[in-house]
Amino acid sequence: MLEVLPIQDKKEQEALCARCNIPFRVEMLAYQALVDGELRGICQFTMNADGGKIVDFAHVPEKYEFEPMFVMGRAALNFIDLCGVHRAFFDAEYDNETLILAIGFTKNASDRYEMDLTDFFKEPCQHGKK
Repeated sequence: MLEVLPIQDKKEQEALCARCNIPFRVEMLAYQALVDGELRGICQFTMNADGGKIVDFAHVPEKYEFEPMFVMGRAALNFIDLCGVHRAFFDAEYDNETLILAIGFTKNASDRYEMDLTDFFKEPCQHGKK
């Protein structure tokens, strides 16, 4: 079973960051993706007046799966949107552009991944269709 859960304990967040080879950022919010109770990835993110920012996005080495990472990215964006922040950026060092684009980001004029979350989660399956 696929689960995406917030990480509420900073010691747990630090340990999961180490498993995914990313720096632990105590000030960040974080989600974890699990498949059958086993860690698949972690996302650290934040929000401010400029928008939401996915700062770290990583999978467990040797355990990459598209679906858990996709759902975790969307879950972080949904939380950001529910907090009233309707612009998001993907600032993590992550080399899977296919996944970044699938989550919903596009590159802006500054070559930064960005997306408008306004009404995105009202009809997410319709997003991007012309």
